[in-house]
Amino acid sequence: MDETEFWELIDATREAAGGDAEEQADLLLERLLGKDPEQVLDFARHFEARYNRAYHWDLWGAAWVLLDGASDDAFDFFRCWLIGQGREVFEGALHDPDVLAELLPDFDEEIDGDGEELGYAADEAYEQLTGIVAPDLGIAPAPAEPEGTPVDFENDRVLAERYPKLWDRFRE
Repeated sequence: MDETEFWELIDATREAAGGDAEEQADLLLERLLGKDPEQVLDFARHFEARYNRAYHWDLWGAAWVLLDGASDDAFDFFRCWLIGQGREVFEGALHDPDVLAELLPDFDEEIDGDGEELGYAADEAYEQLTGIVAPDLGIAPAPAEPEGTPVDFENDRVLAERYPKLWDRFRE
């Protein structure tokens, strides 16, 4: 599975789920079960590489504003959800997290931003297909600390200055 196929699968399942992350995860699992185990591992590698790329302070700050707070776990689940939003939203957020104010027209902090189940879909599919736990993907793990400059999440002024569009839309 190449990168284009990865994103097509993400987009198709998101659209079929109507944007519901849990439903998207179920559909993703279903579609991965129709692939051979090596394709499932390829999907997992693409997902994990993007998940690790998103481990960045700037993106965590954006998640903090969107979700009105984001613990370590919440940020992990947010990164899975962000991948589930598709290539345009994912890449746009990595380039400039504040652009999420424009890329997420229907964001609702009560139901959006948590894609935990998306992060498990490939592992579940592989295990169901083979009867064994997925092997190591051979991808370097995320760094111990997020990339970039730390963000003072508790300082509203700093957040408002760093993420003006997000702050205006979601916090004022």
